[in-house]
Amino acid sequence: MDIKAAIFDLDGTLIDTEKIYQKLWPMAVKEMGYDGFTNERYLSQRSLGRPYSVARFKEWFGEDFDYDHARTIRKKLFDEYISQHGIQQKPGVTELMEYLHSKGIVTAIATATDIERATEYLKLTGLYGYFDKIISATMVDEGKPSPKVYQYACSQLGFAPNECIAVEDAPNGIISAYRAGLKVIMVPDLTKPDEEIENMLYRCVDSLADIKALV
Repeated sequence: MDIKAAIFDLDGTLIDTEKIYQKLWPMAVKEMGYDGFTNERYLSQRSLGRPYSVARFKEWFGEDFDYDHARTIRKKLFDEYISQHGIQQKPGVTELMEYLHSKGIVTAIATATDIERATEYLKLTGLYGYFDKIISATMVDEGKPSPKVYQYACSQLGFAPNECIAVEDAPNGIISAYRAGLKVIMVPDLTKPDEEIENMLYRCVDSLADIKALV
């Protein structure tokens, strides 16, 4: 591919946090007095941005469900976890970043996580210096799976969507990047692509390092 920029999801793609959230989200919901936050529900809301995430939780638990409070509890649990265990990079990430930089390819983040926490996590994992831009879904009015966060990222980088690749691990992010017109590479984390998602992908690879052979 002749590409100018590579735009990466953060959680589950570059850093190994989705497995942590998978454990902590049900705990946060339980702490608020609600049952029924199944693994299937967790998987369906990975990378889901506002306003979709709020609507999804209200659909599951009722209009009175306080999503912001649940998220605050989950953040507290996550902070306690990483203070003890840290955050790990996904395999192959630094190898890929070094390669992309050697090729003159601009690199950026497009994440549902707010800028402050995304920056913190990148610094904790030693990845902060590898990225030219950090784009958060909080910068647009609709997060993933809306295409807006990827459209905004491309505009901030100064490239057309067809000059960029998106690297994602979960369906909501893949749909977002595909709708924005980027070539999408999936590196599966917790789930493999189904037929619908496969049709949106340029490639599906086993690890980040495998992307070197594509660019």
